Amino acid sequence: MYFGYDLGGDGYGGSPLCLDDFPVISFGERAPVLPVGSMVRIATGSEPLYAEIVYKEGAHPETGTLGDVPGWVSGAPVGAEGPGKPCNAAEPRRRELLVPDFHAFGPALSLSPAQLHRLRTRRRWINGDGHVVVNTCYPSGSTVGCDDLAAYADHLVTTARAQLLSPFVAVSLAELVGGTDQEVLRAGLLGLLDTVRGALISSDLLRTWGHYAVTCASLADGWCDTGPLGGDDLRSLVSAVERAAVPARRRRYGLSSPRTVYTAVGPRLRAFPGATESLRGVGYAAAVCRANLALAGAVHSNGGKGACGNGSQITLDDAFEGGGVWRSHHPGDADSIGDPLTPAGRGWAATICAEPEPEPEPEPDEEVAPVDLPLADEATLGRSELLRSDAEEIVWRSPLRLAHLIDHLFPLHSAVARELRNENGHRAALRLQLIHTGTELDEYAAKQDVIAELSDDTGELINVTWPRDFFPGLILELHWPRGSSVIRMATTRLRQPMLVGDRAIGHCFDPRVLTREDAPGSDHHGDTATGLGPRQLVMRTVRRCGLLTLDGHALLDRSVLPNAAYGRRPARSQATALETAVAQLLADRVLVPDVGSRDTWGQPHFPARDGEPTIPLIGYRPALPRVIRPWGSADQGGTGLRGLQFVPGHLRRLLSGCSPSEAQRLAFREHCRRLGKADGWELPEGYTFVTEHIRGR
Repeated sequence: MYFGYDLGGDGYGGSPLCLDDFPVISFGERAPVLPVGSMVRIATGSEPLYAEIVYKEGAHPETGTLGDVPGWVSGAPVGAEGPGKPCNAAEPRRRELLVPDFHAFGPALSLSPAQLHRLRTRRRWINGDGHVVVNTCYPSGSTVGCDDLAAYADHLVTTARAQLLSPFVAVSLAELVGGTDQEVLRAGLLGLLDTVRGALISSDLLRTWGHYAVTCASLADGWCDTGPLGGDDLRSLVSAVERAAVPARRRRYGLSSPRTVYTAVGPRLRAFPGATESLRGVGYAAAVCRANLALAGAVHSNGGKGACGNGSQITLDDAFEGGGVWRSHHPGDADSIGDPLTPAGRGWAATICAEPEPEPEPEPDEEVAPVDLPLADEATLGRSELLRSDAEEIVWRSPLRLAHLIDHLFPLHSAVARELRNENGHRAALRLQLIHTGTELDEYAAKQDVIAELSDDTGELINVTWPRDFFPGLILELHWPRGSSVIRMATTRLRQPMLVGDRAIGHCFDPRVLTREDAPGSDHHGDTATGLGPRQLVMRTVRRCGLLTLDGHALLDRSVLPNAAYGRRPARSQATALETAVAQLLADRVLVPDVGSRDTWGQPHFPARDGEPTIPLIGYRPALPRVIRPWGSADQGGTGLRGLQFVPGHLRRLLSGCSPSEAQRLAFREHCRRLGKADGWELPEGYTFVTEHIRGR
């Protein structure tokens, strides 16, 4: 109300706020402390995004996909580096997730659904949910408290002081409190905010969680909803937290040792099937509040102390990290705690009381990595390759991705995007000529009118009509004559068709993208596991979640299959169906058994490392025949590009002044280990190692 928010839909569009005074934040970069309620500008490649931060939480990188949190993270001070290890830096940092409201400034400054979708797809300025993750720098010795109102008041009287004292506001705070002194303004602000909070708490029509309020009617509708994050999922969440610390089996003699498990609400909600759409944008904040209210209701229903019927006890331990971290302890002792809904930070406190064991340090020449080569780097999956750039044209090659098929788009090479941007601005009308070698396309697909959406360094073609037989991983070669409004896109035919899984392929493809994105449940219309049978669900999980090798093999730790398939611990009947499906797929040789290892950090590796406990793996190994061609053989088909060719690992001389990457050094060591070579484990000076791969030329 103070800044003139219009409930009719214009938001702050007609307010006296000066947009240029808002602090600028960048995705993944360093940022100042920004409380909920602050106005920001989010940096992009073109025009900035104006938004109001409506929610934030800690986004610790060690939080698991099912919400499992290391105990020391719960209640830890800013910048803590490990169990019992507070940060001693001058400016401790904390990784935080900010939820911006892009529609807070009315339609004139809001993004269209298509624009917001493109930004989420690129994940360069915001993530896939429309949120911003930043590394917040706190003053030395500060902590993250629960009093967001005080933090917001401090922000207004310091960083946003010009906005607070704007002469264009309806009623100036300086006039209300009788001065402009900082402490006087802060006291007046806290009084006003506390009055609003008191009105929300006292209403019989509302329920509050922290400083957020939700109507009782909407809560009731949520419990009756049978869709994602509805009543069934909330009951499942409460049950999972109550049972998290209960031993799977009771000992026949004696008592079980005490056990404590910490669960973060936000990441746990993402694990529910179909929840992705509900957790985008500001919907994430609403979902987290509803989930915490459901858990708080379970605490009140069990005598107000969090004691559960199974002998365990649940309490809120951290209100900031991961949307709220709940502590499950078995056996519970309700008399040993105070208010179970007051964050106690017992996870961090326990690490201070206990003497931490020294962690083993790796050898100077040893690099601790999550996976071993020849595993593929997920960050390079589907990366485009520049083939030629001269005075006449730019030619590049890139695999087709599942998102491109679903959203009818295709990214442009950065060099092409820059030149088109300089010539046409942010949008350019282009003519796309699509050539599917060996196949006659319909006229509407062969020649298309498309639009190029352009920024300074990136761009993409939108409104592309893809042929029905195009699939994820199909290699496309693109030609753009400089200064032209025509782009030619062509596929390359293989000399011999191949059968990969259940797909017959006659054109060059990227085996890694094919394994990841052509899994069951994925097609031109969407990507979902809903409705899949046990066999298809197992195949989808292995191909999507397994360790990915350079030639498209995927290997998954067999013990995590049930949780990875359902996003939670499945029912007994579901787990049995999955095991039966795995046995059938292994018997049919669709999947193959293998052996890996697990390190002390819990990360799986393949091949198995010496000195680490072995674990069973199930692998998806697509049939990729080796088509070896003698050097100098002629291309009898006359198509220009040769068929599939297997290239074994080999050394390649580097240009003067260049050096191999650490990844290639590790790949060469692994190559020597597989050959049984006892010496020569290091790359010779001036050379790099090229891993074995399938070449489409």
